[in-house]
Amino acid sequence: MNTWGEALAELQCRGEAYVMVTLIGTRGSTPRESGSKMLVTAEQSYDTIGGGHLEFKAIQQARQLLLQPADTQSLQQYPLGASLGQCCGGQVSVLFEYFAPRGRELLVFGAGHVARALIPVLGGLPLRVRWIDNRDGMFPDQVPANVTTCLTDDPVAEIATASPGAYILVLTHNHQLDFELTEAVLKRRDSGYLGVIGSLTKARRFRQRLEHRGYDSSRIEQMICPVGLADVGGKRPMEVAVSIAAQLISFYQADMPEKPVNSGIDWRTLKQVFTEGIDGEGAEHHDRETDHEA
Repeated sequence: MNTWGEALAELQCRGEAYVMVTLIGTRGSTPRESGSKMLVTAEQSYDTIGGGHLEFKAIQQARQLLLQPADTQSLQQYPLGASLGQCCGGQVSVLFEYFAPRGRELLVFGAGHVARALIPVLGGLPLRVRWIDNRDGMFPDQVPANVTTCLTDDPVAEIATASPGAYILVLTHNHQLDFELTEAVLKRRDSGYLGVIGSLTKARRFRQRLEHRGYDSSRIEQMICPVGLADVGGKRPMEVAVSIAAQLISFYQADMPEKPVNSGIDWRTLKQVFTEGIDGEGAEHHDRETDHEA
C-alpha cells in the first residue's frame, strides 16, 4: 500500500482505526498543494503532505487523535516558517479526520465445522475477527478481509490479548480446552460477550465446575451455553452458525451508542478556512457580504 487511497480501502475492510490528514488551505509557498492527503495509523503513514517538520507534526497530532474513543475532526493552522522552521515560509490549514475502529473485536476459538460455516457470515458484519486454533492446516486459504487467523500452541494465552469489552466465541473440538478458555474469560471480568458451544449437559457441567472453583452465579451467568439464539433451531453447521451470528448481531446492536445530534466542525468554520486559502486577506470581507445576503 503506497498511496492513501490503497491504504484506505484496505483499512476500511479490516475495520482498523486511521486518521485522514488533508491540506484544505494554503497561502504563500508550501511544499504541497491544497487537497494533498496523507493517511496515518498507529504504526504506519501512507502518502505525504510535503515531508519535513510539517509532516512530522501532522503525524504526531494524528496519533493523538487515534487515542480517542470515537470519530472526531479537528482543524490546525501551521505557519511553515515561524513555528516549523521550514524555508517555504507559507501557511497551511490541515483537516484531521479520525475514524475509530469499526466494529467490536471478536475472538473465535476453534476452526471446526461450525466455525468454518460461521466465518464467511462474519465477513459481512461490522466485527474485527481474530480466528484462533492450535491445529495446523485447519484454516482455509482465504478468509474475509475483517478476519485474521492465529495458529498457536497456547490458545488460552490469547485471552490476555483481547481488548476490554471484546466478544469471545469458544467453538473448539476439545471440552477441556473450552473450559480453560471459559475460565480465562471469566477471570478477566471485562468481556462483552462469552458464547460457548455445547449441549445443556455440557453447560450444566461447566457451571458446576466453575462453582466448585469459587465463581459466583453472576459471573457464571455471563457464559452463554449453548451459544446462539434458542428460537433459531437446527443442528447443521450452517444452522448453528446462523443462530450464533444472529445472537452476535443482537449484542452489538444493543451496545451501539446513541449518535449525537450535533458533532464535527461547523460549516462556517470550514467555509472560512477554504476561503482564506483561495482569497487570502480578502476572505473576512467576503464572508461578511455572504452572511449579509443570506
